[in-house]
Amino acid sequence: MQTRTLGNTGPKVSAVGLGAMSMSGAYGPADREESIATVRAALDAGVTLVDTGDFYGMGHNELLLSEALRGRDRDSYLLSVKFGQQVGPGMRFAGQDSRPASVRNFLSYSLTRLGVDYVDIYRPARLDRSVPIEDTIGTIKEMIDAGYVRYVGLSEVDAETVRRAHAVHPVADLQIEYSLLSRAVEADVLPTLRELGIGLTAYGVLSRGLLSGNWVPGRPDDHRNHSPRFSAENASHNLTLVEALRRVADAKGCTVAQLAIAWVAAQDPSIVPLVGARTRQQLAEAFPALDVKLSAEDLEEIEAAVPKGAALGDRYPAAFMSSLGVGN
Repeated sequence: MQTRTLGNTGPKVSAVGLGAMSMSGAYGPADREESIATVRAALDAGVTLVDTGDFYGMGHNELLLSEALRGRDRDSYLLSVKFGQQVGPGMRFAGQDSRPASVRNFLSYSLTRLGVDYVDIYRPARLDRSVPIEDTIGTIKEMIDAGYVRYVGLSEVDAETVRRAHAVHPVADLQIEYSLLSRAVEADVLPTLRELGIGLTAYGVLSRGLLSGNWVPGRPDDHRNHSPRFSAENASHNLTLVEALRRVADAKGCTVAQLAIAWVAAQDPSIVPLVGARTRQQLAEAFPALDVKLSAEDLEEIEAAVPKGAALGDRYPAAFMSSLGVGN
């Protein structure tokens, strides 16, 4: 497994990470045994970075990972945990809570559910606009000093927030959506990360299945039904972009998904794509992306096939877009 280092102060991790959200019902029911087997297969293949959130399945995901990781050397993997997203019954999102007392409380729950003594990277899931980011990061710094956390991370914030947080304690990485169809980070955020020496863990590299061919419209329990990018009129256009990309992938001898992952990784050596696999087959399909080398000419062809800003529809429903530091 190839490795990368998250910025100047972050840890060395596998060149791809495993995102575990889909194992807890985000895209419809997941098979528990297959999910656990997938986590273990990822670790056996050399994946060291596993990403979760305390609100994924309302604790279900952390408990699942606890079972999957049982018996593994704690130094052989890194846990990235997001916190603070408030969710009511019926999975109704209710904002972010990043108050210092809440940070400590959320961390206690995560440590217990995961069955570990510390979390490697701890990050607020979204910016809580009612709490100065300095207070939130200062609390995580206290937890680092106490031995319960190793690194500070951020998620879905703008360049100014990155600077303010980094001034309190060095930030290892920003987790944010970045793909051929979601490139807003390139304007201000990515240059800021490069300037400050901060890594980026990219989620949504396959645009929630649009770039992998795994999306099947019409599933009633699939939260993508509420995403403008997946509406009937927008999805039809976006899938034409996928077909244009497929011609480039065919010429490279790889799949569209592998090309999309390779493209994200090629944008900077401090970027680590997160693969949201929930089956061993999906995981196996993603790994060859690490061997796809993209020349300047390849990148030009990809840009021509999927120009920046070509995708139609926001990446989240309107109610969620206001919580993001950057747009599409």
